[in-house]
This record gives sequence, structure tokens and C-alpha cells, in this order.
Amino acid sequence: MAKRSSSHRFRETAGDLLSDALIDLNKRNKENLNSLSQNYTNFRDKRTCECIFFLTKELRLDPLVGYHAIELLQRFMVKHLTDLLTSPTLQTAAADRRDEDAVFDKIKDKFPVFVFTCVQLASKLCLYKDIITNKAAVHFLHSVGLSVSKQTLQESELMILKALDFRLNTPNPLTYIELLLEVLGHNEPSVPVEHLYDLCHHVLQFVSLDRAAVYDSLLKTTTRCHSPSREQREKFVTVTEDYMLLGVGVIAVATFILSVRKWEEVVAELSHITGISSRSIRDFTHVILMHIVRPSSPATPARVLMTHTY
Repeated sequence: MAKRSSSHRFRETAGDLLSDALIDLNKRNKENLNSLSQNYTNFRDKRTCECIFFLTKELRLDPLVGYHAIELLQRFMVKHLTDLLTSPTLQTAAADRRDEDAVFDKIKDKFPVFVFTCVQLASKLCLYKDIITNKAAVHFLHSVGLSVSKQTLQESELMILKALDFRLNTPNPLTYIELLLEVLGHNEPSVPVEHLYDLCHHVLQFVSLDRAAVYDSLLKTTTRCHSPSREQREKFVTVTEDYMLLGVGVIAVATFILSVRKWEEVVAELSHITGISSRSIRDFTHVILMHIVRPSSPATPARVLMTHTY
């Protein structure tokens, strides 16, 4: 699953281009944080991410495809659920029960197909040769016990494209990590960014799968409160969606694991590059490392994921 890491080349981009790219990515990150609603819903739960990583690995796709698929699914599901909840027909049907139950009944059978379609769309956006055709998609889905036709996949793809207004090029966490490593390698040539990149894949995947627990610990560390209030949790949503923070946190953890002697230097440089305080980076590093070294729970059997995703 680390095919991209072996082919990614650093230190070949001019400094002015890196600066422009960093400014643009930071702007997009802030716009995303400012657009979060109070009723924000997160669909990046462990089982869904596990399923997408499984698909990416089984289909021999670039790791970037998986992270992009997670973002497409998140954006689509928020839009799709919003449309369903505001539908007059649905509101009438749910008169005797909670709207959320009615919505769940409506989408639960389609959700695995939505997940796979987002992976398929993401594979097309990467512009590599490993694009999932509908023929290959149907064959793979049949192999994991899902009977889906080419027409169903086409309808699912069109539904997602329309819901997102055909705007699919959204930065994902790995995008931020790649650019930050580019800038880090340009500013500090002695930092082994090539080796850090390989390790960052593992750290990012760990954080993605253990996301809820990691950010809950970070919230408690930040607020110095063992039982944060609802208001504190609502305000903390912007932290969980801050991909610039996630990027520096993952790189800092990878540096601590690979070369602890370089850690302080890298943290200081990441703080300089992003404007995020060194203390915030240290706190995030501590929380992630704490979760990495704790005993892990048994993994879900891979082929069970597609039929029990939601």
C-alpha cells in the first residue's frame, strides 16, 4: 500500500512555487474550517476508514486515493443527509419517529455502494493507470459478496457528482503532509524527509483509524478537563477538521520515531512554516504517541468490512 511513497520525489520544486502552494493550501484549510456548521456530522468513523483502506490495498491503488475517497464520502454524505432531512416526504414519513431513524433506513442499504463509488471516483482523479473500471468494480464487489450492476454503479457515481456539483478536487490530509514535507526539506536540507514520508503513511493511517479516541484525548489535554462540556466539544470541532494541524502532528510523530534528536528542530521549523505554536504541536505529538504505544484492540476481518460498513 506504500506504492506512492517509493516514487515520490522531494527537493525538486522551486521555493517560490512551494510558498504559493502553501499559502493556497492554508487558505483552503481556513475556508473549510469557517464553513463548518453547528450541526456538523462526521462520517470518518473507524469502520468506514478501515473499509476504504482495505479497498485501496486490495485494488492496488495509490494511498492518496483512499484519503481522497474519505473526503469525497464525507462531503457527499453531509450533503445527501441534509437533502433527505429537509425533504417534505421524509418529514411526513418520520412523523412517529426520529428523522435520523428514517434517514438511516433510507441509506443503509446503499452506503457500501456509496463508499466504493467514492474510491472509484478518487482513483480517476489521481490520473494514474490504476483506475477502477465498472467491469473491474462489479467483479470485485461480487467477490466480497455484494451483487451490484454496472448501472447501479453509474447511477451512484452520477448522484455523488451532482451532490458535490462536480467539485471533487478537495485537499486531503496526505496532501497537506506531502506539501509540508516539501517545504520542510527545502528549508532544512538535513531533515530526512524521504524517510519521514514513508513513516508518515503509517502514522496518518493510525490516526485516521483511531481518530475519535485521539481527538478526544487531545480535547482533554487542551481543556485540562477530564469531562469536557458540550460547548467545549462543539468548539473543538474546528480542531478535528484542521488538516494543517493534523499534517504537522503526523510529521512530528514520525520524526520522534525516526530520529528523536531531530524532533525539536523539526517542531520549531513546522511551527515557523504554519504559524501553529510549538506547544500545540508537542501536545498533539504526545497524544498520538500515547495512543500508538497503548495496547490495541483486535482488528476487524478485512472481508467483513464491505458488508458491514455502516
